[in-house]
Amino acid sequence: MAGTDDGLIQVTTDGGKNWKQIDNIPGVPARTYVNQIIASPHDKNIFYATFNHHRYGDFKPYIFKSIDGGISWSPIQNNLPARGTVYSIAEDHVDRNLLFAGTEFGIYFSNTGGQQWIQLKGGMPTIAVRDIAIQKRENDLVLATFGRSFYVLDDYSSLRNATAETFKSDAHIFPIKEALSYIEETPVGYPLKGFQGESYYATPNPAVGAVFCYYLKDDILTIKEARQKAEKEKIKNGEPPFYPSADSIRMEDAQPAPYLLFTITDESGGVVRKIKAPAKKGMNRIKWDLRYAAPSPVSFQSPDATNPYDQAPIGYMTMPGNYKVSLSKVVDDKITEIVAPQSFVVKALNAATLVASDKKALDAFCKKVNDLFRATSAADAYRSELVSKIKYMKQAVIDAPQPMAGVTQQIQAVEKRLREVDIKLNGDASIARREFETPPGINGRVGNVAFNILNATSAPTNTNIQSLEIAANQFANVLPEIKSIDMEIKKIEQLLEQNNAPYTPGRMPEWIKKN
Repeated sequence: MAGTDDGLIQVTTDGGKNWKQIDNIPGVPARTYVNQIIASPHDKNIFYATFNHHRYGDFKPYIFKSIDGGISWSPIQNNLPARGTVYSIAEDHVDRNLLFAGTEFGIYFSNTGGQQWIQLKGGMPTIAVRDIAIQKRENDLVLATFGRSFYVLDDYSSLRNATAETFKSDAHIFPIKEALSYIEETPVGYPLKGFQGESYYATPNPAVGAVFCYYLKDDILTIKEARQKAEKEKIKNGEPPFYPSADSIRMEDAQPAPYLLFTITDESGGVVRKIKAPAKKGMNRIKWDLRYAAPSPVSFQSPDATNPYDQAPIGYMTMPGNYKVSLSKVVDDKITEIVAPQSFVVKALNAATLVASDKKALDAFCKKVNDLFRATSAADAYRSELVSKIKYMKQAVIDAPQPMAGVTQQIQAVEKRLREVDIKLNGDASIARREFETPPGINGRVGNVAFNILNATSAPTNTNIQSLEIAANQFANVLPEIKSIDMEIKKIEQLLEQNNAPYTPGRMPEWIKKN
């Protein structure tokens, strides 16, 4: 079958020896350019054609379908925007009712055979989609645009399940593809192109993890957003909007933003990970990296994008097996489940050279490392906070309205103990700056073991096992010392308050009203 630029479709059933001309297709203007013709992968008698009449000032979409080998054609553009020429079309290789249409203003899909079309966005610019290809093995949709490069929608298989009933529900999680667990290679010494320079071309692969494709029917609005929406509706209807009361305004300002919460559990029902997502309507995706949450102290500081070594902390990898994910909404800090747990499988790629033979033993060791890392990093963060307190306390003694005999010496004694704790936790920085090698601190040992398990699927080495045991024994003595120092600082803070010293961080003021 062939289409020409004057609106004709030529059909042959004998390999091109004889052709039958099809013209005057009802609904297609005369001399309309036949932009594309494709055959259905499901039925040899089904064909799709797109027509382009923009040369005559007509920018309407024209998509036609034939079920009799091209002899007769019926329009299926239906609710596509009235202005938006259609250039390309594709039919899914699994579901014959799932179609994709590339238009002047983006990409649309229909899982009803063209009866209803929905635009796909998710980062897709408003640009002409001139050609469409489907990578069948991974169910990837590949788009060629006019002047804006190529775009790939990874694994669009969820669209096969996007039925009318799905869109009627408040929320939905689509079937989850089997997730492959592995450690990404870094062939140039660092992710992507490393330090090879701008002339070295590389493009990122999809991130490792399980992809959750979900649907939310409506935005979850705050009180303020709901009020503003109602005001717009009143203005639209010519009604005067009301001004909220002072109590309402305070309530709006105090209300936390709602969000979605994905909860991932293992076979035993234990919570593995929780992931937040915006409470925005539509079809969206979120990815779980197949790792537990990072055991590092909570931080709201984002990594420096210009520094490739500045990476967000990560947790250790989960083991292969069966998992479930549920979806909840969090409104006013109240968690309400809106999608029941959905099952999915995590499978090991087993591409490593030294794969751990005992997965349960590896998981148990990882948990042990995780617990110690959480405790040591938290203790070090608390030590840092105590050091910061010392700086303020020294100045408060100077600024106190009356002399505080002996307090300065107490502060100095505590400061010395904190320096000794710092050496045990982080190593001797003073000596390290002057010598090539120094004994590792507790955090150095634990951090090194943690790094090894974060980036490997092999069993822990004897060195890692011994190093973790040494660090645990050392930390068992350091943690009580930090607690003791903390109590001593609280005593000094009481003295500062009793002597009316200026405020220092972490100290509650005492005050009694006097007549």
